Amino acid sequence: MIRRRFLPPVDRADLIALAKDGSAEHRLARRANALLLLDDGWSCEKIAGALYLDDATIRAWHKLFVEGGVEGLACFESGGSACQINGEQREKLKAWVSATLPPSTRQIGAWIEREFGVAYAGRSGLIALLHRLGLTYRKPEIISRKLDVDKQKAFIASYENLLNSLPDNEAVVFVDAVHPTHAARPAGCWSLASDNPAIEQTSGRQRINIHGAIDLETGQTRMIEVETVDAASTIRLLESIMAAWPMMALIHVYLDNARYHHAKLVHAWLERPGCRIKLHFIPAYCPHLNPIERLWGVMHRNITHNKTYATCAEFADATLEFLREKVPRNWPRFRSAITDNFRVIDPKEFRIMA
Repeated sequence: MIRRRFLPPVDRADLIALAKDGSAEHRLARRANALLLLDDGWSCEKIAGALYLDDATIRAWHKLFVEGGVEGLACFESGGSACQINGEQREKLKAWVSATLPPSTRQIGAWIEREFGVAYAGRSGLIALLHRLGLTYRKPEIISRKLDVDKQKAFIASYENLLNSLPDNEAVVFVDAVHPTHAARPAGCWSLASDNPAIEQTSGRQRINIHGAIDLETGQTRMIEVETVDAASTIRLLESIMAAWPMMALIHVYLDNARYHHAKLVHAWLERPGCRIKLHFIPAYCPHLNPIERLWGVMHRNITHNKTYATCAEFADATLEFLREKVPRNWPRFRSAITDNFRVIDPKEFRIMA
């Protein structure tokens, strides 16, 4: 008798994925389903009856799993093209994947067939093998060549110290500029198999320039549309910030090291009597330390992805309405995606691709 709950959690997850995968070869998905039912406590006879098979077949599939794991289920003795690779071949496969970083399972399958004379019948069986070998599919991150770990740590510590000692009559805002383009941005979506989704292409490539600020405590924003993002627009934005927080004795403004933020015109404006703005500069090449960058991502997901606007004016109105009104009004919904949960990016923790 085959005991129930014999599947390790990782193997059970792989088998569930195979059983649910509509693209998996039918024979492989049926074997995965049978193993899951065995693990649930069904007898071989009951499973055989449900699948219109004989119980010896179910026992044979169980033996394939015991001897070869999930990928062992993909070994078909006749009429099939998938087969199992041995331990030495697995290590060679891992070394090759690690060295070459292939972009697709098709390329991996072709290499296995070329090197070992073994062809995997279905993509799911190959994916199960790769997962069992500790391999995964991931998209590389883009990191700057000039990241300074110590400066990132110092900035985060300074910011946290400021927040921990911030009086009630002071506020913190983050500032940046964004330049969204009036252009169709297709993004993946679920649909009926019979549908063929499309979005209409916009005729122009006009863009709008927005200089903005956000308070992470309340979700309040200040967004100004400008012809050019420069020292003059920086001063206009700082004036707008002072007007929006009239009761604050001091407003701490975090911003990047763009040249116009360091302009003499801006410094002269800050030195005026009664100015309630204090600038804090984020370390160079560290957009991940400016939460307003995350706001721009949220904006694109809500305004530009899979949406078309007939004119640039309509696009600008929708964008500014979202940033000025919808974000503050729905801040509890957006705040988990726009946070100051900072992290230090250390290039040494990455494998830099050539």
